[in-house]
Amino acid sequence: MNLKKTIITLVIISLIAGIVLAFLLLRPYITGRAIQNQIQEYTYTKAICNNSNFCQDNLITCNNEEIVLIQPITGAVVQHSEEWQDPRGETSRDELC
Repeated sequence: MNLKKTIITLVIISLIAGIVLAFLLLRPYITGRAIQNQIQEYTYTKAICNNSNFCQDNLITCNNEEIVLIQPITGAVVQHSEEWQDPRGETSRDELC
């Protein structure tokens, strides 16, 4: 009787360990696919400056790498001097998302 219980216990423990191990090994693939298929829409603010160093903050909404909306923020503006240089370097519309 004791040998039979021991064998059943070992089989149950082996099955549980196998299920846990399979879950741990397959989990990155399952969650990775779920995240990959999601739409990556996000919103952030960024100052956009023109050639006369007039800069205005804008609310930018992106969907993956596509621009959905650029909305100027009222009152969030600054006029820099002629000598001022944007420390961020050249920024184009394509680099917003």
